[in-house]
Amino acid sequence: MKSFLSLLGISFLSVCLVRAQVTVEVDLEDDYYLPGESLVTGVRITNLSGQTLKLGQEPDWLAFSVEARDKFTVPTLGDVPVVGEFEVETTTAATKRVDLAPYYQLTIPGRYTVAASVKIPQWQQELTSKPKNFVISSGRTLWEQDFGVPNAAGSSTPPEVRRYALQVAEHVKEKRLYVRVTDAVEGRIYRVFPVGLFLSTTRPEPQLDKLSSLHLLFQTGARSFNYSVINPDGQLILRQSYEYTATRPVLKADKEGNIIVAGGIRRLTAN
Repeated sequence: MKSFLSLLGISFLSVCLVRAQVTVEVDLEDDYYLPGESLVTGVRITNLSGQTLKLGQEPDWLAFSVEARDKFTVPTLGDVPVVGEFEVETTTAATKRVDLAPYYQLTIPGRYTVAASVKIPQWQQELTSKPKNFVISSGRTLWEQDFGVPNAAGSSTPPEVRRYALQVAEHVKEKRLYVRVTDAVEGRIYRVFPVGLFLSTTRPEPQLDKLSSLHLLFQTGARSFNYSVINPDGQLILRQSYEYTATRPVLKADKEGNIIVAGGIRRLTAN
């Protein structure tokens, strides 16, 4: 019995020492997300052990646990791809970033937590981070429009029908405008992402061009405007900033039928 207790004490002490030397933290880019929005999760591993850690060789070296507010474990939609060998030298830290949205069923608005577990093969130990809180918000739809995806040249098949939607979500101290691209029939989400701050007293101006890309002009400040262009796959292909001077920026078609911004003055910004 004494021998067993001694072994148990040594094992517990070993785990405590590992936890003191190597720490695991979860970091999120934001605290609020819409269903289908990318949930990029960073796992920061800090190494003060005096040894170089070799990680990422096995598919289960990093695992995540996502729970709803009532401790209900969120169903998975697939295995999170985490393989990719790397080293963490002593007195340094490394961060592994993974988008969890495609692999967890995060469709119900509410409060959630995410935690990460890291296996250290050379020590046969596993460390778990503290849970990180985040919120899935339902958002409010301002506008939506079905559109046909242009076929390849020479194709005679009926076009695939998708849907653009503009949504507003409440954050702690601000509102944000989102673009959502889905399949118009089955509702499959292609992309959900924020395009900028939203002023409740204004109305976004969306227009579709002949390639079915979405041109979006909206006000972000007293005199500032954001102009973004999103293609049918939900990719942001252009973003510009304009300022209301003698005239207000508006969207209009030029002589060739291309959508342009008329009025205002374009300003170069950091983003």
